Amino acid sequence: MNTTASAENYNILLTFDVEDWFQVENFKSCISYESWGNREFRVQDNTVKILELLDGFRFKPKATFFILGWVARRLPALVREIVSRGHEVASHGYGHDLCPLMTAGALAKDLGYSKMLLEDILGTRVTGYRAPSFSISEQTLGLVRDAGYLYDASYNSFGSHGRYGHLDLSRITRQNGVYRISPDFYEIPVSNLELGSRVLPLGGGGYFRLFPFQLFKQGMKAVLKKEKTFVFYAHPWEFDPDQPRVKQAPAGFRFRHYINLDQMEYKISALIRSFANARFTTCRLHLKETTG
Repeated sequence: MNTTASAENYNILLTFDVEDWFQVENFKSCISYESWGNREFRVQDNTVKILELLDGFRFKPKATFFILGWVARRLPALVREIVSRGHEVASHGYGHDLCPLMTAGALAKDLGYSKMLLEDILGTRVTGYRAPSFSISEQTLGLVRDAGYLYDASYNSFGSHGRYGHLDLSRITRQNGVYRISPDFYEIPVSNLELGSRVLPLGGGGYFRLFPFQLFKQGMKAVLKKEKTFVFYAHPWEFDPDQPRVKQAPAGFRFRHYINLDQMEYKISALIRSFANARFTTCRLHLKETTG
């Protein structure tokens, strides 16, 4: 018997940040940008693995793929395949540079170029953006809006991670997980569980791999009961337990990156099955239906 039979009005936004194993922030001290082109590309096979997983469900859950421009430039056919399977393509910037470490001019260029690159590949407008490592700020948010995006999906309210940015959304009404920043610009933050004044990081990624599945599922149910919407994130490299090991990286970073990679495919399949009566949709479609 499905335990979520009353969840027909719940919205689940599966989002995937499309970057390869050598592009993650935890390995930047060990892997230079200049060496990326000489590394083993695994992002295409891992992204296709996600696409096949989603296609394997009878109800065909849809998702949003925030694609790094560096990846899109080398794998344009992958970008087109994602859309051909009914999913949304959005921008993850170009070179996975953290927003606070770029000048306003460099960030504006990154935002504009990554958007244009994806639009040239697809021939359609790209409306969404997610900052690398959720490194958003009020200034960055303004630049995202000015670059012509309809929404940002960069805010992660878990405050104990050193790279995550901060936005003050306390004076803005939230509807179905969406904040209206201005008449034509919105924020769709990653979901977390609020426990009084504390925030439990529940949005996905390494936390999803680390937490016992039943605990994660119960937290997710609590968020859905309150917000009616849950925004989940993951990366293609998290579906790849056989990826190269970066042994020179600090031990804590290696733990974060490699913990339970062999469980990811099973756990996300279990998540989708557990909430099969919810609506799995893209950020863009959810935004359209929420805001009219």
